[in-house]
Amino acid sequence: MKAVILCGGLGTRLAEETKIKPKPMVQIGNLPILIHIMKIYSKYGINDFVLALGYKKKYIEDYFKKKYKKKSNWNVTLIDTGVKTLTAKRLFKLKKILKNEKHFFLTYGDGLSNINIKKLLQFHKKHKKVATVTAVRPPARFGELSIKKELVKKFDEKNQINSGWINGGFFVFDNKIFNFIPSNNTMLERDTMTNLTKKKQLNAYKHNGFWQCMDSLRDKELLEKIWKSKKRFW
Repeated sequence: MKAVILCGGLGTRLAEETKIKPKPMVQIGNLPILIHIMKIYSKYGINDFVLALGYKKKYIEDYFKKKYKKKSNWNVTLIDTGVKTLTAKRLFKLKKILKNEKHFFLTYGDGLSNINIKKLLQFHKKHKKVATVTAVRPPARFGELSIKKELVKKFDEKNQINSGWINGGFFVFDNKIFNFIPSNNTMLERDTMTNLTKKKQLNAYKHNGFWQCMDSLRDKELLEKIWKSKKRFW
């Protein structure tokens, strides 16, 4: 089973780092956050990765070709999905490589969690929807999810109300997801999630444990502090 990681964004809110490298290559401790994310999946036996590249793609390509050889059991496929491509279109460009996958994982290249990947997949298969999003409860600056039981009733990206669950990434998709992606250059978090919600095909896996994205320098410093304290949650 494959895990797709979106690695192509500009990461403008972390410009202190992303002027010279893509956001997934910003280091937490002695490793890029991308490697930390891949290790989360690998812990549960998911070792087949598809990295959707874009901005400063060569930085990631060089890393895997020349530097990172320790995880010989990882199969890493690097796909250039374009610099200006939005998240839904990035996924759509991977359709061919995912054509034989009944289910696959997808997450962003900037979020860490102690999520149980095995339980997430079990939840997805049990509820038999096209998509499952991991719902978490962090700060108010993220998109809010309205959930009734497990079914997502509303997907409100970047709402400033801190009253409930938000999109924490760590998705599981059936191959039917491609039927919900518009043909133009759109965001996964808007058109695709809205389409899934309207068709009652988006469920939420509620994760009450640790989750933290690296959206800013402040977030990076927080993750660094956690890593150095050795109280590692991921």
